This record gives sequence, C-alpha cells and structure tokens, in this order.
Amino acid sequence: MPSRRLPPLRALEAFMRTVRLGSARAAAEEISLSPSALSRRITNLEEFVGKKLFTRARQSMQLTDEGQAFYEAVNPHMEALTRAVESQSDNIALLRLRLGVLPMFGSQRLFPRLGELRKRHPLLHIDIDTAPHLEDRVGDTLDAAIILSRGPASGLHAVRLDHNLVHAICSRAAAGVIGEEMSAEMLSKQTFLIHNELPESFVAWKKANELEDLEPAAIDHYDSGALMIEAAAQGLGIAIMHDDHLRRAADNRLTNLPGPDVHSPYSYWFVCKPTALESRPVRLFHDWLVRADL
Repeated sequence: MPSRRLPPLRALEAFMRTVRLGSARAAAEEISLSPSALSRRITNLEEFVGKKLFTRARQSMQLTDEGQAFYEAVNPHMEALTRAVESQSDNIALLRLRLGVLPMFGSQRLFPRLGELRKRHPLLHIDIDTAPHLEDRVGDTLDAAIILSRGPASGLHAVRLDHNLVHAICSRAAAGVIGEEMSAEMLSKQTFLIHNELPESFVAWKKANELEDLEPAAIDHYDSGALMIEAAAQGLGIAIMHDDHLRRAADNRLTNLPGPDVHSPYSYWFVCKPTALESRPVRLFHDWLVRADL
C-alpha cells in the first residue's frame, strides 16, 4: 500500500496560530516569520487541501466557511498529536499555569471538576491565587483569571461563563419572620449582607422588587461569598447573592425570599491577554474550561 502524503506541518502551524491569535501579523511574530512568509505557508496549505481557508483584504485575513470547518476538524487532532508526543518524551517539563480564581467559584465549580482536567492533561499543573484585584494582575503575576464582573477591561481575551439571577438568601427562620408578602416595613428592620465588589446586585434587586427607597436597619459588607453564605445560614442577615451560589451550596438551612427574577449585572468571566492563548498551559485550560460548562 502506498504511503499517504503528510500535510505540510509548518503550514499547519502557521494556519493554527493565525486562527488562535486572530492576526496574521501576531502569528508571524510568534514564529519569527515575516508576514509574507507566513502568507506563503498558508497558501501552501490551501493548495494541499484544495480549499480557500482565508479571505485576504489589505492587511487582514478572515476565515472562510471552509476555513472554519477545516480548523474545527483539525484542531482536536493537533492537540491529540501534541499529547501523544508529550506522553512519549522524557524531556517535556511540567506545564505551569498561574491562575487567579475567586474562592467561591473555586470551591463550588472549579475544584469538583479539576480531576477531569488532570486526567486529560497530566503534565498541566496550576498555581492558584485568590488574592484581590485578579483582573489587574493578568499578564503580570497571573497568566489568566476567573473573575466576577460587569464586563472585563478592553484589551483582554474574555469568555463569559454564565448568566445569573440575584437572590435574597437567608435562613429559613428569618424567611418565616419576613413572610411571603415581604413588605417594605418588615425588610426595613433587617440587616442585609452585601459583597464589597458586587454593590449593583442590591440595587438591581431593590428595583425589581419596587423597593428603591428601602433603607435597611443595617448593611454589612463582606469580601468573601463563602462567609456571606454562612452568615445568612446563622441568621445574621439577608445575603444578596447569585442563585447559583445558593443552589451549589446545597445548605438546607438556607432559602431565598420570594419575588420576580432579577438578572444580575455580574457574570463570571475567564480572562487573559490575547497573546497568552499561545502559551500551551493557558490554551489547554481555556479550551477545557469552555467545553466543561462548569
């Protein structure tokens, strides 16, 4: 049987980097080529597969429909090839990712699934950082971060991980005292628990419940979602938090007050510098996170 002709691997590399970086110039810089040399490699690949993979206009290159289909078909096999080579090499060092994570997301959503990632990529190890100001440190002390935000800063590669509803969470005993009607008079006697970095959640909840003028007896501020959950369970106040936090806590001491759906101004986001996606640890984690649907 005649041997099958191998695709031009350097041309494949040029193609994959251009797609992932979204820029032919950035891809050329990454692999130390001139833009014209990179373009020639991609042309060679197009001639090999007999398809137009990009449209070219001035300095921009945009994937065609055939190019997108080609990328989706080839990318998993390129990853599999890389893993196969790594598994047979004694010279491959550990892959290290410096990841910023909010403690609540880490404990409720990330760590219960990290075993899957380790099984898939045993060489990938993650340094976890839960210190404040995660977004500001991306590209400096962090390779990437998972943040809770109204929207990441421009200039970052960002993937929205969820959409949330705001709930007023309290102990079942407190809910019994407040009652189903949830009057402004009764709520004005309560203490509310608000996260320092999510103040607009309370504003959104009051507006949806037509309680814009509500002045609680007190507002206690927290910088830890886990402690807010525990404080609410202990009857220390009404925690304004996401419905997902209540569901994943699975704490029978807690319930949420009745009311309409309140869409949160905040979502969890994965963020990194666009060029960081060419770092294998960042790309492996990013691709797994997007598919995992935590």
